[in-house]
Amino acid sequence: MKTKIVIVEDDPITRMDISEILIEEGYDVVGSASDGFDAIKLCKELNPDLVLMDIKMKMLDGLKASKILIDEGISSCIVMLTAYSTKELIEESKNIGVSGYVVKPVDEKNLIPAIEVALSKNRELEKMKKEIEDTNNKLEERKYIERAKGILIDEKNITEEEAYQIIRKLSMDKRVSMMDIAKVLILNSEGNQYEY
Repeated sequence: MKTKIVIVEDDPITRMDISEILIEEGYDVVGSASDGFDAIKLCKELNPDLVLMDIKMKMLDGLKASKILIDEGISSCIVMLTAYSTKELIEESKNIGVSGYVVKPVDEKNLIPAIEVALSKNRELEKMKKEIEDTNNKLEERKYIERAKGILIDEKNITEEEAYQIIRKLSMDKRVSMMDIAKVLILNSEGNQYEY
């Protein structure tokens, strides 16, 4: 599947040139905007893999637009395109969390490597985020199951293994996760008793 890219650039000729470079290199340019405000709207609709963002634009500049895109989880892979390479702009771009910075004039020699590195970095970050989320979910599930086992052990005077088997059997019988069963057991222990 082709990489979907949105180009945000206030100069229509530059926007067209960049689009041609990207299409020639096999990327899918799904949309373009001339200011940060339209960029946010467009990215919400198109869900691009990468956004090429000019910094100096009317209405809403590229840095502010990028911050909104990243903070709201709309797009996490943004490469800044700018004629300016001041330390302040570079520092602000880093602080916002953009994935790359390309100084104009843009050609395939400086654009394509920046895009490929940004996409690779973004894939790694997304993979790490997912692993962290999965780990946190497993820990959360384990806490509930451990608490539910403790309740069963106390109420029924059984072993930990027997408590685990009760939760597991209920989970299989009801075709829901063990965490869902654990939550119900915990809820029941706080109110009315239920026979398992």
